[in-house]
Amino acid sequence: MDTGSSITAGVVLLAVVTIAYGGTFVLRVVSGKQPANDLQKSFFRAGHAHAGVLVILGLVVLLLMDAAAVAAPFRYAASGVLFSAILMPAGFFLSVIGRNPAKPNGFIALLWAGAALLAMSLVVGGIGLIRAG
Repeated sequence: MDTGSSITAGVVLLAVVTIAYGGTFVLRVVSGKQPANDLQKSFFRAGHAHAGVLVILGLVVLLLMDAAAVAAPFRYAASGVLFSAILMPAGFFLSVIGRNPAKPNGFIALLWAGAALLAMSLVVGGIGLIRAG
């Protein structure tokens, strides 16, 4: 693993602590200790789940890019997946802030931006891996 990938992986692993802490918030919400309506509960669960899954996927993509010695333009796909692990959960959480929202607010755009970035990153990463093979 090269130095840049090693540093990225280390930073991501440290950031996973924030996802774990977010789990305590979701636990308070679903146990009724933190007031939230049904929309908020479902969005908080989805945001937490997406954060965890996308961080793991980003680390796997990072490892695959390093293992296959993928060329520089394509290896940025791992960064895109990791950035989507920030954007998508942020869209879920921020779009339902406030007291008893009836529908998501404008921050829902972060979810769609993250989804687009994720899709593009996976396509670019896949092409890079195929070319490296």
